[in-house]
Amino acid sequence: MTSPLSHLDDQGRARMVNVGEKPPRRRSATAAGRLTCAPKTIALLRAGDVPKGDVIAVARIAGIQAAKRCSDLIPLCHLVPLHEAKVDFTLVDDAIEITATARTVHQTGVEMEALTAVSVAGLTLYDMLKAVDKGMRLEGIHLVAKEKA
Repeated sequence: MTSPLSHLDDQGRARMVNVGEKPPRRRSATAAGRLTCAPKTIALLRAGDVPKGDVIAVARIAGIQAAKRCSDLIPLCHLVPLHEAKVDFTLVDDAIEITATARTVHQTGVEMEALTAVSVAGLTLYDMLKAVDKGMRLEGIHLVAKEKA
């Protein structure tokens, strides 16, 4: 019996999916999430007064780096050569909204890279802001869109 889950073989054991026979195609994925925080934290960010410096710049680099290293973090994820990894932030009254997009030409998609970029960017923000805000929550990480052409 064949498993409906592509990462399980006929005996239910974990396996890496063989994508070698698939043709390379242009692929992209966008993910989003948010770090909820106190309005005073957003005010510090807007004023550039966070004690640890430009936390947005550091989180952007962390997210991009995470997208590039996704296969090192997630055991059955393929090593995908990224052509672009982009991480953006929007400050709202009580949160930092995080969006990441990954692009490649490859045999498999880049959803995990985009999701990982959002996750690590959010964790980096949390780490750098925890001294000024003890009530933050990283939440709502989800895939917004994926395309293949």
